[in-house]
Amino acid sequence: MGGRSRAAAQLLAGQGFSGVVNLQGGIKAWNGAKATGPVEMGMGFFRGNESSEEILPLAYGMEEGLRSLYESLAQGSKDPAVSGLFSRLAGLEEAHKHKLHRLYSTLVPEAPDGEAFEEGVVSRAMEGGFTTEEFLERNRSALEGPSEVFSLAMMIEAQALDLYMRVAQKSTHEGTRKVLHELAEDEKAHLSTLGRMLETKT
Repeated sequence: MGGRSRAAAQLLAGQGFSGVVNLQGGIKAWNGAKATGPVEMGMGFFRGNESSEEILPLAYGMEEGLRSLYESLAQGSKDPAVSGLFSRLAGLEEAHKHKLHRLYSTLVPEAPDGEAFEEGVVSRAMEGGFTTEEFLERNRSALEGPSEVFSLAMMIEAQALDLYMRVAQKSTHEGTRKVLHELAEDEKAHLSTLGRMLETKT
C-alpha cells in the first residue's frame, strides 16, 4: 500500500508489464473478488514427512487429475474456442507430467517407464488440492468463454503454487523441500505462460 505499491507498479511498468494497476487507498480499498476456502485446503493429501520419492507421485497424480478435467471439459464444450483452449491446457499438464517423471527417474535409478509409472499413481485430487467435484461445483458457471477459462486456469496454478509452498514449510525432509520449491517454480512458469496466452488470446 501507499508509496511502496506505487513504486512497485512503476517498476513493473518500466520492465514492460502492461495493465499494471496501483489501487488508490491500498489493499484496504479493494472490494472485488477475494480468495475463498480454508487455509488448510489441500494439506490433507500430505503427511508432512514424505520423501522426495513419495512427493513426486503425489504431484504427478494432481497433474493428471487436472489434465483429465481439462480433457473432459474440452469434450463437453460446444464452443470450439473454449474446447480448443481446454485441449491446449490439457496438453500443458501432460507435458508437466512428463517432466515430473523425468525428475523422479533421476531420484530413483530403477524407476518404471512413464506408462508403468502412471499405472501406479493414484489421483486423489487435481492440482492445487481441489477435488474435481469441488472445482466443478464452484466454477462450472464461469467456464463459458476463453477469458473466464484463462482466469480459472490461473487461479488453479496459483493455488498449486501456494499449496506446494505450504507443504514445503510443513515438510521434515530437506530433499523434499527442495523438490517442492522446484514444483512451485514450475507453477510460476505456468502462470507466466498463461498470462502470455491471455494477453495474446493464443
